[in-house]
Amino acid sequence: MPGPVAAGGAHRGGRIFFCGSATWDTIYRVERMPAGPGKVLPTAMVEIAHGMAASAAATAARLGGSASLISRIGSDAVGARIIADLEQAGVDCRHVRTFEGVGSPLSTVIVDAEGERLVVPFYPPGLGRETGWLPLEEIRTASAVLVDIRWPEGAAAVLDAAREADIPRVLDADVGEPSVIAALTERASHAVFSEPAALAVSGASNVPEAVRSLASRFSCFVAVTAGGEGCFWMDEAGEICQERPPRIKAVDTLAAGDVFHGAFVLGLTEGMPVRQLIRFANAAAALKCTVFGGRAGTPSRDQVEAALAAV
Repeated sequence: MPGPVAAGGAHRGGRIFFCGSATWDTIYRVERMPAGPGKVLPTAMVEIAHGMAASAAATAARLGGSASLISRIGSDAVGARIIADLEQAGVDCRHVRTFEGVGSPLSTVIVDAEGERLVVPFYPPGLGRETGWLPLEEIRTASAVLVDIRWPEGAAAVLDAAREADIPRVLDADVGEPSVIAALTERASHAVFSEPAALAVSGASNVPEAVRSLASRFSCFVAVTAGGEGCFWMDEAGEICQERPPRIKAVDTLAAGDVFHGAFVLGLTEGMPVRQLIRFANAAAALKCTVFGGRAGTPSRDQVEAALAAV
């Protein structure tokens, strides 16, 4: 069954904690995806700090929210670049921990002329998994938290602390080990699945069936993002709802899901009703897809409001 729109009552604004991955991405634009071995010459290139939680945090900050990131990086120059880039984007990185003698997470991304992408991420095995350093007392005073699945131990600890304080707890449920996703979903107040993750965890053959299955299995609010088809969820009457995004020409879909999640949790803290919340997140993600460079295309609040007004 679907959960409430906001756990513990309406929380408008305030600080949001994001827990999960932060990477340094090198993004290449090509005319078409490589068909096999060989050399491909890109037409453009961007380097930028990414990662599911990090990009969602940067989105919330870009849209006017207060975003703090909890993540893990290495003690190399790449880690320093990740911090500098995210701080420039308005993200509080005081709780990004540096692990000595370890490299930072990296990704190489290829984006074709249709906006589709190939992502090759690398997470060094030396990043510690312990959670004793997490700022749990600060988390309990936040307006909301969002976690991804790349560091399950950290995500579980953050969700548990937020549940104790009865604040909204959003899970970015992307492709991963189904048992890990299920364990984290049980701790969340809101779980936003990617389409592949929803189908994998539910065993369903299509998105509406997946929404119904997941909403019946878990007590939280469940939504599934499905690219150009928009977002699906189950309302309090048990009906499957769909909200399509604004129509755009996709240039780069990289980080669209992260932008959706960042806008979603921000709208949640502002007390938006569920359909308005999803329309807001849809518009932010769609506008991002019109610009090459991953989260570099994240729109401003004014741009999102203008897109919504034009529909």
